[in-house]
Amino acid sequence: MEKRWLKSYGAFAFLFFFVSQVIAVINSPADRDMGHLQKIMYVHVPSAWLAFAAFGVVLVASLLYIWKRDLKFDLFAASAAEIGTLFTALTIAQGSIWGRPTWGVWWTWDPRLTTTAILLLIFIGYVALRSFTDDEDRRARWSAAVGILGAINVPIVYFSVKWWRTIHQVQSSAESVSSIYLIGFFMNLIAFTFLLVFFLFYRYHIATRERQVEQRFETAALNNGVAAEV
Repeated sequence: MEKRWLKSYGAFAFLFFFVSQVIAVINSPADRDMGHLQKIMYVHVPSAWLAFAAFGVVLVASLLYIWKRDLKFDLFAASAAEIGTLFTALTIAQGSIWGRPTWGVWWTWDPRLTTTAILLLIFIGYVALRSFTDDEDRRARWSAAVGILGAINVPIVYFSVKWWRTIHQVQSSAESVSSIYLIGFFMNLIAFTFLLVFFLFYRYHIATRERQVEQRFETAALNNGVAAEV
């Protein structure tokens, strides 16, 4: 039942994402300054939003694990961390595609770009750290510590354009963006949110199945060991 619900919801989320992209691209004219390059906004900003939201989930789930010592919170945090890491990498890649024709370079050590790169490295380390031990409790404790540390970096990334001198533009608002672009923009924010929910629960579903398989192998190995001693 759970898997069927996930498949149905996933189909809806991807369909809504596709429709949102089509409406955004068709409905928005070329920008006065950036031309059609402006349309990358419909995936770049929502990708960053999805990454930040995923790392927020990591923070909450990690704190819940420390409080409850329930491994389901660790698995949920790990699922969110993988998704956040992927979309942080996509955000940086999309920003580079936009930056090359706009700034003339693929990369510059701008405060926003640098803090985002640090965020990516922290969570790549988070994902790598989980393979360093087979002890579930130790892995969960280590992951929770790194996950909380990494999530603390999110507001630093967000406010970096206001705290330091930067060539990256500050966050746009409904007042600073023409209304003709807002429909596609907000539709894609909603679409990416739907995708985040789907990715989270689907990855968590896989993680719980992987843990069940590992436990079966461990039980079988122990039983075989006991049988061999007898």
